[in-house]
Amino acid sequence: MKQATTLLLALLFSSLAFAQSGYRIGAKVNNFTLKDGQNQSVELANFKDAQVLVVVFTSVNCPYAKLYENRLQNLAQTYAGKGARFVYVNTAIGLEEGGEAPKAQPDRPSTLNFPFLIDEGQQLSKQFGATKAPEVFVLQNSADGFYLRYKGAIDDNPQAEAYVKQRYLANALEALLAGRSVPAAELRATGCLIKRF
Repeated sequence: MKQATTLLLALLFSSLAFAQSGYRIGAKVNNFTLKDGQNQSVELANFKDAQVLVVVFTSVNCPYAKLYENRLQNLAQTYAGKGARFVYVNTAIGLEEGGEAPKAQPDRPSTLNFPFLIDEGQQLSKQFGATKAPEVFVLQNSADGFYLRYKGAIDDNPQAEAYVKQRYLANALEALLAGRSVPAAELRATGCLIKRF
């Protein structure tokens, strides 16, 4: 009986650890390097001029990601002059043919004016703990690196921008750029599930 209880507790804790994989709010984010569509290396350290960096995990194959393209573009333009920068990270979500990784040069959304990087082998999405596309991670720049301050949903209505009531990402950016903490720092994203392979 004691062994069964011990085994059950071990399984419970391992499943909790798996469910909470990736960076937690307040964690320092390790430097990373990914390639863009032109096969140029881009690393986190390249954004040291930004007060805040929004890392958007997305997929060119996800319909939810397409619904958010214009909203993200507008947010990037609105906050560019205030010290925020955006970067897209295209990751495989399991809808690709045969569940393969994204091709080296995916069809970049034509409206984007910020970096579009390729997450080969889902390495960065695993590191961050991203589970949906799109899902945002807001990093605050400090003297010793970037720290995670918000992760999750962009807003409360993926289907219709006109009916959005809560602008979670915009609220997080407003708070951080004003020197305040984000009141709701983690909100479940709605989007395409990132299937691990």
